[in-house]
Amino acid sequence: MSQHLTALLQQSYDEVPYASHPFPQSAPEHLEAVATLFGLAPTPPANARVLELGCAAGGNIIPFGLRHPHAQVLGLDLSAVQIEQGLARVRQLGITNLELRRMNLEDVDASLGSFDYIICHGVFSWVPDPVRQAILRICSTHLSPGGIAYISYNTYPGWKAREIVRDAMLFRAEAHTAPADRLAYARGMLDFLVQTSPEGGLLRKALDEVMPTIQSAGPTYLMHEFLEHCNQPLYFRDFVASARAQGLDYLGDAEPQTMFVGNHGAQVAEPLLKEAGSDQVLMEQYLDFLTNRGFRQSLLIHAGEKPAVQYRLDARHMEKLHYAWGEDPQTQAGKRGEAASPAAAAVHAALDAAFPATLSFAELCAAAAPPAVAACVEELIITGRVRYVRRPVACASAASVADGRVRPYPAAALLPDFACNVWHQPVKLDAAEHELLLRLQKGAAADVEQDGYLLERLRRFGLLV
Repeated sequence: MSQHLTALLQQSYDEVPYASHPFPQSAPEHLEAVATLFGLAPTPPANARVLELGCAAGGNIIPFGLRHPHAQVLGLDLSAVQIEQGLARVRQLGITNLELRRMNLEDVDASLGSFDYIICHGVFSWVPDPVRQAILRICSTHLSPGGIAYISYNTYPGWKAREIVRDAMLFRAEAHTAPADRLAYARGMLDFLVQTSPEGGLLRKALDEVMPTIQSAGPTYLMHEFLEHCNQPLYFRDFVASARAQGLDYLGDAEPQTMFVGNHGAQVAEPLLKEAGSDQVLMEQYLDFLTNRGFRQSLLIHAGEKPAVQYRLDARHMEKLHYAWGEDPQTQAGKRGEAASPAAAAVHAALDAAFPATLSFAELCAAAAPPAVAACVEELIITGRVRYVRRPVACASAASVADGRVRPYPAAALLPDFACNVWHQPVKLDAAEHELLLRLQKGAAADVEQDGYLLERLRRFGLLV
């Protein structure tokens, strides 16, 4: 990458640091579970070496480092400002197993060693081609045997319409250098186009598709997604081809429910199964066209381990996992759906009683016969209604809250605007919730009579154990 472009990218993130918070789909515990589901046996995260490329201020790996004091964690980022923000947080929390370094990814060499999990979220599409090649090289060279790499990126065809909008925003913002001015002029361009573009035209369709995202997004997202110097989407099949050229191969998606063609009904599944056969990459590329997908989170492994991957769900692999409802902790909005049988209803009830903690497959079998549990769990995985991990996740129960026997989740990594829960999810807190969690972290006893409602909310958020 040219020194000029390197300087521009560093300046962009120094001036407008990216929002640095946990991304649950990238958590090593989740990556381990997905790999287990597909028949692999990756290193347990508690003792793993974890590398994040483009770590910003460390918001995604600091909670992991707190959760697993025996893991070794390293984050790299080009922005000196973001790294210093992260280092300040590391010092404040007294974390000793996590290191953050300012580094150009093209400069990574063999001295870095090997890692069991490599995470690269929100970087691959937002850097020039030499850095994209460096990311894949790092994953190939530094991923340990049995390791899992996570890379997210923008994809076509979903980004075709967004590119029209991005080009228009860049066109009007290009004469301005201050980030606030660039964003204001870009928004003004969109306001103008929304008011004047003809109904039914291609531009209006693109605006209708993209505007809800732009209107709900914060300024840091808009600056780095729509006004950044680099944003190069690519087709999923091309991404996999680039990974294979580096000795890697596709394991699966960080959200495996997107991989199953059966979710789209027989009218879609039957012709695509006939067309793609057992070629998972070809199948998913067809699905990307069908769903107009614009963003992917792909898991990569060494090519030599691909023969061991099994995409057909197997009870022997599901039995190794622990399950909980896949609800948003903030809204408690999930897709639990109706139970298809009495056995499924019993499994649902057991998950209800345990939420937000997990139940093992064996514990679910206390609610129904093992074959019925396997069928129910398979359906919940395919439809994306449960989350799962290799090892149990414990949370405070309603009874422990009622008795005041609760303490904060040790790795909450509390910040002024959010906390991190047991599922590596960011949870926004209001002032009262924030103050209570802060008091509990400082060792204050829970006052059930005064704070019972807030304590129960924190429990449901997955912030108490």
